[in-house]
Amino acid sequence: MATINRFEDLDIWQEARRLAKEIHILSKETDLKTEFKLKNQIKVSSGSVMDNIAEGFERDGNLEFRQFLSIAKGSAGESRSQIYRLYDYEIIDEEKCNQLKNDYLNLSVKIKNFITYLNKQDFKGNKFK
Repeated sequence: MATINRFEDLDIWQEARRLAKEIHILSKETDLKTEFKLKNQIKVSSGSVMDNIAEGFERDGNLEFRQFLSIAKGSAGESRSQIYRLYDYEIIDEEKCNQLKNDYLNLSVKIKNFITYLNKQDFKGNKFK
């Protein structure tokens, strides 16, 4: 794996950013705009995925990075659960629901695979140099 020097270069962060933006657009263009609590919850959880990836990376420690990746994965699951509510409340249709669920599930798998990769590395992080 190539050395990554910035969290912005991580595919998982880029995908999390794309999905957070997609949720934001839904919050403006659908009836989600009137579901204030749900709108806030899903915007926070979707943003939390990208933010925890970034924060963990910036900690410069492998152990902390894995911990924050685990939190990001949890937030992806939370977002996925909230997508079911968007569908159940008839805010999005079945096609959009399935697309978003699959995108978040794929992101969760990528985060899990990255955690597995980091678990096998001896590198402790830049702060331990």
